[in-house]
Amino acid sequence: MDVILIVLPAFIIFAIGYLGEKKIGFDRKSISTASLYLMYPFLAFRTFYSNEVTLDYLYILLFCASLMLILILLVNIIAYFQAQPRAKSSALVLSSVFMNSGNYGVPIILFAYGEAGVDYAIIMMVVQSLLMNTVGLYYAAKGSSNADHTLKESLVTIARMPINHAVVLGLLVQTFHVNVPAFIMEAVNLVAEATIPTIMLVLGMQLASLSKGAVQWKDITTIFTVRMIVSPIIAVGITLLLGLNPMLASILILLASMPTAANTTMYSLQFNTEPQLVSYSTLVTTLASMVTVPLMLWLVGAVS
Repeated sequence: MDVILIVLPAFIIFAIGYLGEKKIGFDRKSISTASLYLMYPFLAFRTFYSNEVTLDYLYILLFCASLMLILILLVNIIAYFQAQPRAKSSALVLSSVFMNSGNYGVPIILFAYGEAGVDYAIIMMVVQSLLMNTVGLYYAAKGSSNADHTLKESLVTIARMPINHAVVLGLLVQTFHVNVPAFIMEAVNLVAEATIPTIMLVLGMQLASLSKGAVQWKDITTIFTVRMIVSPIIAVGITLLLGLNPMLASILILLASMPTAANTTMYSLQFNTEPQLVSYSTLVTTLASMVTVPLMLWLVGAVS
């Protein structure tokens, strides 16, 4: 019941966006652009400014990078044998590889492990944010149906994104112990707190625009299998290879089983990379997590 209560607020926000799109109608691309270019950089800056870099970052970075690379390789192999076009294969990567370890994962860890586990969860959230803002953006740009993006053009797109400038700025300000004035941080916090709800509203709006036959269940099945089943299995192997302590290993395995990150919808909408597939995948995996997350909590608890 506690897990359902943690998930429920997200569905309320999805529903508000869905109803707003059905009853009023919005320019989803404009709202998504504002979220990506104006709001998300504030959240990224605060995340990297507020969380001190420790040795734990190294282990969690190795875990996240290894898991990401293995999943990307697996999804690309699947897409190759399914003869998927570039846009679809990129959407499969976005939906299968990047998990909601932040606004969804952190409350779950708080519920399961208390404050002691939240520190690890926040570090993973920071690392995942870094990977999503680079590798995730690369795949979103690569799969764009607006133009034939080359590798160079995709990398230039990433380099120009305000999110990554905010990440670098946050790390520099923290590293050199620069105290940001309280009135500036107050403004940063206001925008940062509004970012995730806005992204969720966009996801709800996008779900309201789904057309019949726009999403194939074969693709949803692939995404669900990789994100919710294969990912935690691979995570178990990586934690064993890294020799992590039982608590950290359990937390990372649990976070690896989280549903598709809502941010991927924003990326796919911005670059027109199969946004309907990515949006629907986020909804399906989040709904399924009401069953899979309690199951994973039981399994991880049984193992540890």
